[in-house]
Amino acid sequence: MDMLVAHVEKGLELDGSQIKSAAQMLLSEEVADTQKALFLRNLTAKGETAAEIAGFVEAFLERAVDTGVTTMEFDGPTIDVCGTGGDKLNLFNVSTTSMFVIAAGGATVVKHGNRGITSKSGGADVLEELGINLELSPEGFRHCLQEAGVGFLFAPKYHPAFRAVAGVRATLAKEGVRTIFNLIGPLLNPARPSCQLVGVCDPKLNEMFAEILQRLGRSSAWIVHGATADGGSVDEVSLLGSTRISRSSATAALPDEQVCPEDFGLQTCQVEDLEGGDAVVNAKILIDILSGDDQGPKRDMVLLNAGAGLACAGLAKNLAEGIQSAAALIDSGEALKRLHILQAASKQSS
Repeated sequence: MDMLVAHVEKGLELDGSQIKSAAQMLLSEEVADTQKALFLRNLTAKGETAAEIAGFVEAFLERAVDTGVTTMEFDGPTIDVCGTGGDKLNLFNVSTTSMFVIAAGGATVVKHGNRGITSKSGGADVLEELGINLELSPEGFRHCLQEAGVGFLFAPKYHPAFRAVAGVRATLAKEGVRTIFNLIGPLLNPARPSCQLVGVCDPKLNEMFAEILQRLGRSSAWIVHGATADGGSVDEVSLLGSTRISRSSATAALPDEQVCPEDFGLQTCQVEDLEGGDAVVNAKILIDILSGDDQGPKRDMVLLNAGAGLACAGLAKNLAEGIQSAAALIDSGEALKRLHILQAASKQSS
């Protein structure tokens, strides 16, 4: 570890073999947390490159529980929709609500997530409140995909090796030190979806994440960074202001696009219009949107993000068409039906 610490301290980029060694040491119970912390601090100070982050993700995924999804055949593309968190706006669970709409549109949604860390209710919290089993085995997860076209991978269950770095992550977090682990959560989906929509709270991550997901083999990746009216960050397609969309395919980066809600006939709103609460509150919001009872800004926020997911997955020609499709999928009851099927399928797999 000392040599790796010295290497990054000099500002030098890690090569593939060094990344594998560093990953092995970070996830080892035998290496002291003080050494891990020193390496992580120096890596952050140097600045992680897209190649380094992709290399660490691959190394960590080698130690993840195999979902068996890559051997399955689906009628539509696989996709994950998630955000980095960190915008501190306490919005309701936008991507978790959107995933049922996207699944109803023909994609197979392999959602990877955790409990709330920067919010009162993470994706896992709200799904648990809705009666969905978080402790599914890979077999149970695959059963949900076959039945509902959507399933949830609870990050702690599928990344058991990360226990070895929990202590140092907690220590550095208390010190206010950002590390590579703050960046890679959305990239660690062990189901390796073919498409991915990622919301980022830092606009500097747009191009980097587009390149990383291309390196990880995504056939289509959309990285979105939204804004509030006063220039704050939103790790979603925003109904509060403009959104920058960076895209990449398996072979190339695509031109960035800047969009506003008004471009699609939607009205901008205030942060309080989109605020959520704890898991109980957010579960009700999710059901109200999918059932059609909520026709306000929260629904429009889901239309924007589900529409982006459908377009990212190639199930809509563009964001505008995706938004129209998302509205129809909610109004027809198909999106709510996906939730009900997942609830039943996850209980069968308990």
